[in-house]
Amino acid sequence: MPYTKQEADIDGLKVSLETGKLAKQADGSAIARLGDTMVLATACSGGEVSADFFPLSVEYIAKTYAAGKFPGGFIKREGRPSEKEILAARLVDRPIRPLFPKGYRNEVQIICTVISADDIYDADVLAITAASTALTISEMPFHEPVAAVRIGMVEGKLKVFPSLAETEAGQLDLVVAGTQDSIMMVEGGSTELPEETFVEAILMAHEHIKKLVAVQKQIAAETGKQKVEFVPAEKDPALVEAVKEQVKDKIHEPCFIGEKMERSKAMKNLLKEATEALSEQFPESEDQIASIFSDLEREDIRKTILQTSTRIAGRGLDEIRKITCELDLLPRAHGSALFTRGETQALVVSTLGTKLDEQHIDNIQGEYDKSYMLHYNFPPYSVGEVKRMFSVSRREVGHGHLAERSISPVLPDEKSFPYTIRVVSEILESNGSSSMASVCGASLSLMATGVPIKTHVAGVAMGLIKEGDNVAILTDILGTEDHVGDMDFKVAGTRDGITAIQMDIKIAGITPEIMHDALAKAKEARFKILDTMDEAISSNRKELSIHAPRISTITIDKEKIREVIGPSGKVIRDIQETTGTTIFIEDDGTIQIAATNRQQRDAALNRIRGIVAEPELNAIYEATVKTIVEFGAFVEFLPGKDGLIHISELDTKRVAKVDDILQVGDKVKVKLIGFDRFGKVKLSRKALL
Repeated sequence: MPYTKQEADIDGLKVSLETGKLAKQADGSAIARLGDTMVLATACSGGEVSADFFPLSVEYIAKTYAAGKFPGGFIKREGRPSEKEILAARLVDRPIRPLFPKGYRNEVQIICTVISADDIYDADVLAITAASTALTISEMPFHEPVAAVRIGMVEGKLKVFPSLAETEAGQLDLVVAGTQDSIMMVEGGSTELPEETFVEAILMAHEHIKKLVAVQKQIAAETGKQKVEFVPAEKDPALVEAVKEQVKDKIHEPCFIGEKMERSKAMKNLLKEATEALSEQFPESEDQIASIFSDLEREDIRKTILQTSTRIAGRGLDEIRKITCELDLLPRAHGSALFTRGETQALVVSTLGTKLDEQHIDNIQGEYDKSYMLHYNFPPYSVGEVKRMFSVSRREVGHGHLAERSISPVLPDEKSFPYTIRVVSEILESNGSSSMASVCGASLSLMATGVPIKTHVAGVAMGLIKEGDNVAILTDILGTEDHVGDMDFKVAGTRDGITAIQMDIKIAGITPEIMHDALAKAKEARFKILDTMDEAISSNRKELSIHAPRISTITIDKEKIREVIGPSGKVIRDIQETTGTTIFIEDDGTIQIAATNRQQRDAALNRIRGIVAEPELNAIYEATVKTIVEFGAFVEFLPGKDGLIHISELDTKRVAKVDDILQVGDKVKVKLIGFDRFGKVKLSRKALL
């Protein structure tokens, strides 16, 4: 394979694509580069697999050497994929999968390896373009290149390929992938930006995507291999007609049964009936009959929706399923909510912790501690199935990330609410958009917990049926409507704007008008859902659960940290043991105190304040007598601070012996009346008599 390198100018930035130097035994390989960030993508094809799905696997591997680092932990080599790597792999998979021909069943593996990483640009978006380039120059029937860009907002203006710092500080983080003519995928979050901004950002992204697609086509023209022609297996026309004849008058009614399990049972019975009726005429054709039956089901649902604007269960296009919101189901949890929308149900639980409960994130482009996380679980019983349960699936990671970023913009800052927050969404039932149910449930659960979130966040999934110019946009789609439809468009936000968005498109020809209409309908639906959520709870509770820790934060002079900690941690351990608290001290002097009740917290606070307090002239202190001497008594008037009450300051009358007035261990009120020339305090009991 000859070496080729091409560049595209993306708003003043150089994005390069090259092939023919590395990994030449792969069916296709390419390197994408922006700044000093480089991704090597390889694509290899295996044999045909007997399956009813396209066996595409995508791996994204961030090598620590790419940033000049060692892997963390005891074993000094990369381990299982991090959450960041899983999310990036999903990002690559989603726009590429629909561009293979329908019916293609050859195993395909794409591996994207981050081989160089600067601290300016993220590699995840580059991986999409690199993977597409590898596929485009290979023999595989991947005929249309796809590319991706990231759009941010810097100082109120949209910017393509913002830096990591600009993305972190900005109001928008949006990844858009598309072909020359169509948008294929949108994924991102924002700080409550309006719908119009998202449409503008997507259109802006597509203009730059076209440039990267053009570069891929140029590389393919110079070095690309001859594509293998894929001809999907044709269904027997006689069998197709026979199946149609068997079910044509029977399929419509079960297709539109409202209850999911009842509809599934009715469809299975009809398929079984058709299969048995045709078994003699078409022996060993069960799989083909099932495929034809599925096509007829899809055709009937789509046709009915387009012609009558009637959906499954008789719903209208803009109709939202019945919603119920319940709070405080779990008595020992810090906060819980049950959000049910139709046959989708999420039990969402919030837990509050301390600084010690933060998650430490170590990736190739920096380390940080994460004080808010949302975890999503999708057990098999939620869809009435039996499956072996392994580790967290990529789907669970992706849905949790979408829900997490949806809620993030309304959370309080760490200074005003110094807790680590963990939200867990348990999907108990699923029939369409459990991720958006998780968003709604999380918002309810956090308010019930007492977390001072800015306002409620709600989410809804939009769908699309498009045949030529005939278009139907569906609000709050079911799982079946997602399966037979052309778009899955999830939108989460508040009344003020969008906080997260995710769009996957299966067809070409999605116009700006369609996107604008879908966003407008999603906004209308979101407001209706927010109304229902507000009826359950409209603002956060003012008191935390009795089971939640009480955390207070104070800031002391950094020079005083050693006094609070004490020799070998003696002082801080004593405070924690005697008060029953957990104390975390940061290098900048910030101290967090976590306790199960106010009394414990106040006791620890008073101990620390006493240690770091400076003696004040004329202040009155409760002191403890430590030592009696001939000329007076030494007392501890602040934790770790001693002073002398001279014998002349013990009483208003003459004192012959100190122990006539005080004994070791006595508590005595004293007034600070001055400092000697060495800075030592002068205390008086007499001044208070």
